[in-house]
Amino acid sequence: MFAQPQDIAPLHKRHGRYPQATSVEDFRHNLAAVQQRIANACQRVGRDPASVRLLPVSKTFDEAHLRLAYAAGCRMLGENKVQEAQNKWQAMSDLVDLQWSVIGHLQTNKVKQVARFASEFQALDSLRVAEALDRRLHIEKRQLDVFVQVNTSDEASKYGLAPEAVADFISALPSFPALRVRGLMTLALFSADVARVRPCFVRLRELRDRLRELAPQGVGLEELSMGMSGDFEIAIEEGATVVRVGQAIFGARAMPDAYYWPTADALAQAGE
Repeated sequence: MFAQPQDIAPLHKRHGRYPQATSVEDFRHNLAAVQQRIANACQRVGRDPASVRLLPVSKTFDEAHLRLAYAAGCRMLGENKVQEAQNKWQAMSDLVDLQWSVIGHLQTNKVKQVARFASEFQALDSLRVAEALDRRLHIEKRQLDVFVQVNTSDEASKYGLAPEAVADFISALPSFPALRVRGLMTLALFSADVARVRPCFVRLRELRDRLRELAPQGVGLEELSMGMSGDFEIAIEEGATVVRVGQAIFGARAMPDAYYWPTADALAQAGE
């Protein structure tokens, strides 16, 4: 059990606009600032900052910005849309130690691309996708780290398994040996109200703790990927081991996050 966290975390610019990073020095400054916020959140609950991995999220930013982030020390980048991620991977293939994490919803018709270039997939919520990924990974002679996405906010517009469906889902994953299950992932309620956001993270941690002892052999549930620029300190206070941070590193995007990260309802209306 974690120590009692502060209810009012230092969430400056929680849903505000971060200045654009336009130089290597900007990226170094922003990365250092985020790492300090991670350390402060860990200190509040008695955790080691080394237990939290920062995943910079580069979605919507162009190759030039990504190369600046790389020069500042980023060696894995998170991308939401498969085609965008693949284009960047191809354009930056000269950076042989740069890895890619796909953190957005995946349709089966995009599995081939992900199996080819991604090192990590954080939004697994379908056995159909798991089967297709496993089959393609065998063709590519690769394995892939995956996180199971859980809808902890009970929002119908969001992807992810209902918490009560996760146990059965996980029990089926040993059938797909090319998938290395690392843990669970969630997107919290998008709100400036800490009292509404925190329960999403508590719910994922408690679910992981219940399932960890029952997980099939070969299924790892050590990791919790939760928290973004506006709420990662709360997520860390509740046990996050991976935080996905974009705007606090790269700067504000031109459009609201929902524009780049469409909901299930939006995709359905678009026929996707």
